[in-house]
Amino acid sequence: MEKSKVYFTKEITPESVVKIFKKLEKELPGKVAIKVHSGEEGNQNYLRPDFMKPMVDELNGTVVECNTAYEGARNTTEKHKKLMEDHEWSKYFDVDIMDEEEDIVLEIPDGKVIKKNYVGKNIEKYNSMLVLSHFKGHPMGGYGGAIKQLSIGVASGKGKRYIHCTGVENGSYEDMFKADQIKFLESMADAASSIVKYFDGNIAYINVMKNMSVDCDCCNVAEDPCMKDIGILASLDPVAIDQACIDIVKKSDDPGRDHLLERINSRQGTHTIDAAADLGMGSKEYELIEVD
Repeated sequence: MEKSKVYFTKEITPESVVKIFKKLEKELPGKVAIKVHSGEEGNQNYLRPDFMKPMVDELNGTVVECNTAYEGARNTTEKHKKLMEDHEWSKYFDVDIMDEEEDIVLEIPDGKVIKKNYVGKNIEKYNSMLVLSHFKGHPMGGYGGAIKQLSIGVASGKGKRYIHCTGVENGSYEDMFKADQIKFLESMADAASSIVKYFDGNIAYINVMKNMSVDCDCCNVAEDPCMKDIGILASLDPVAIDQACIDIVKKSDDPGRDHLLERINSRQGTHTIDAAADLGMGSKEYELIEVD
């Protein structure tokens, strides 16, 4: 079986995001959703909209987000839209909070833990998606990359809680932190697989290894980055691109590497990659192609 191609550049500029995307030679047809992380109010590490602008403009895309399942500046559409203005996403782009009105259900008949995924109805507006992820740590998932963006990222507020509660309907906020860790990670992989299936090949992935904290951009009080910036990766395979990022961190001689790996390993974060590979979302075997 041919290894998945993952392109990598050490150059971290807005223009290099476009440059590495073009290496994929992938046309994203029709109306393009560009999934980003808008950054919780107070977070200092999220990737700013001006960094994303050339890529969004290249695809004439719509920046999409979904509401959160926890208290903060993004748990209602009204507050989330205000944050999108405050963080200047709305200044540069058309912005769509995909679950602003209602959810639809995507079935996951082969899911390991969950058999359905709740996503915002506005996903139906789009023919293709660019998953533009900030690679970093995560308090619960261990790390955040392409698979997390596909799962927790694209799920509606209700869907996020459903994934965290490993399929318990109407689970409470407290229940989100009580779930079996392996089941939670596998639920993320399940949810991600439904988005991959939904777009049926009309999807691409970029991971930006910059501002890498052990905490996610969903944290309003996050640790500062613990590693120096590394680069940007692009692939058509969400499993391969996340595996490549993990491997790059492991091979790094940066003094902050061990801190980030402790976060990933203590949460068994790479099990999400294993589960996604088992579900047929992609391959952990990849060819890393460095781009000047």
